[in-house]
Amino acid sequence: MAFLGALFKFGMGFLHCDSNTRQCMATSHVAYKQSFGFDAPPYTYADLEQSDVLIFVGSNPCIAHPIMWQRVTQNSRNPTIIVIDPRKTETAMAATIHLPIQPKSDLMLLYGLAKILVEQGWINRPYIRSHTEGFDQFASFLETLSLSDIAATSGISAAQLRRVAKLIHQGQRVSFWWTMGVNQGHEATRTAQAIINLALMTGNIGRPGTGANSITGQCNAMGSRLFANVTSMLGGHDFANTKDRAKIARLLQIDESAIPIQNSWSYDRIIEGVKEGKIKALWVIVTNSAHSWVNHDDLKRAFRKLDFLVVQDMFTTTETAELADLILPAAGWGEKDGTFINCERRIGLVKKVARAPGLALSDFKILRLIAHYWGCGPQFSRWSSPEAVFELLKGASRDQPCDISGIESYAHLDRSGGIQWPYRPDESLDNNKRRLFANGKFFTSNQRARFLFAKPVAPPETPDAEFPLWLLSGRGTSSQWHTQSRTAKSDVLRKLYPEHPYVELNPADAKELGIDSGDQIAGFNPARFAECVGCFNGRARVHLSADALSGG
Repeated sequence: MAFLGALFKFGMGFLHCDSNTRQCMATSHVAYKQSFGFDAPPYTYADLEQSDVLIFVGSNPCIAHPIMWQRVTQNSRNPTIIVIDPRKTETAMAATIHLPIQPKSDLMLLYGLAKILVEQGWINRPYIRSHTEGFDQFASFLETLSLSDIAATSGISAAQLRRVAKLIHQGQRVSFWWTMGVNQGHEATRTAQAIINLALMTGNIGRPGTGANSITGQCNAMGSRLFANVTSMLGGHDFANTKDRAKIARLLQIDESAIPIQNSWSYDRIIEGVKEGKIKALWVIVTNSAHSWVNHDDLKRAFRKLDFLVVQDMFTTTETAELADLILPAAGWGEKDGTFINCERRIGLVKKVARAPGLALSDFKILRLIAHYWGCGPQFSRWSSPEAVFELLKGASRDQPCDISGIESYAHLDRSGGIQWPYRPDESLDNNKRRLFANGKFFTSNQRARFLFAKPVAPPETPDAEFPLWLLSGRGTSSQWHTQSRTAKSDVLRKLYPEHPYVELNPADAKELGIDSGDQIAGFNPARFAECVGCFNGRARVHLSADALSGG
């Protein structure tokens, strides 16, 4: 990804590129950057085993992160588990307390918990005073909110909110965890920051079993955020910063004028550019936008307007590949070498165990060939292998919060079982489980974390007569992944998920609509419901569940 971003922007001279982080982690990236001064999840996976209170917001790790959930089950502290989710998920079923909030009310509920903590004096004032800024303004904002309004909006009683706030207060080690239920909401950045605020105001950060902890959707989301050269320059630098551009130019031995001085368009803006005819050619790499992007039928029509669409993927059968003018066959993960960075900031090593079949090449080799035929190969002569690029990335990270310049080599990563950033030359691994902010110093200019907040706003679309129900997406099984371009090809995995897609309806809604469990639905009343469930191709079976949402 680092090579791709550098080649595309510094070598080929283009600007507009974005990564899957936009669909997954961009909001949490911004939340951390604004609150902590850098995109810095503070935790280690060991915190799952060391908390006495774990709060999961919009997260279903039983299904979406089953290996991480195993760490929870190994927690010997008999933890209280609180799940905030509109649906009674598998994780909620295993929880001590499930708060079945109304859809889109997360931010209001989190502010309600903060309000109770402040009013009861259940906050860590010494920590707030020494290590944060903006708390007084946040506390004043909370005074303007009514607990009765919060209860009405969230669907959670004031008594239940007080119970949860008291459990947070009583916990010695409280950790907060969130995933896509937060990241993909209409107030996602502020919702993530509301979680961060709870951790800060109670002093639950920088210690074992604590933290405001964002869980990523896939293994290299952080590698993409820090080193893909997309929304930020290599190593978390800023394209608009003169000193940062000069540093990267010196490191890469390129003319500083080759580095853009502005950020590229985001994923959604690039798609709009295709629709508007402002983008004539598109290069899609290892993603299946024609299936995964919202309103994908509209996106397919846009792609057909392109003069040239090239798809680089290991499968030629994805919905996006079927639209391509050119397919570049790419190797799979076990057919190439490299590194990735997971959500606890750990740089891990990927080892090639098999040759790629047929004409397939690793993405890295494909990029090398493109650089050669584009005529900028000499500019990337030092980018001779993934490990050689890793050495350049170490230099790019130097003196940054994500500094990895102390990592000696791939062999060092291998024998250490991966290494978390930051890891500078003068540091030791100790137990190789390292969390951030133990010293109370953050990455802002004054080393203080910031309390950030905003008045909750209504979502841009709400249920109406034509569309009376919310549609909530979520993982239904751990055996399916993304658009199933790989998992659907496994006989074993196909046995582990239902043959037919299904929607869950509350029995009260189903009765009103004249639907029974097991029925097939296709655009039922209202007639256009099928457009909402495009991933079901307008047809799905129904499961009735008292735990599913009621009307609206």
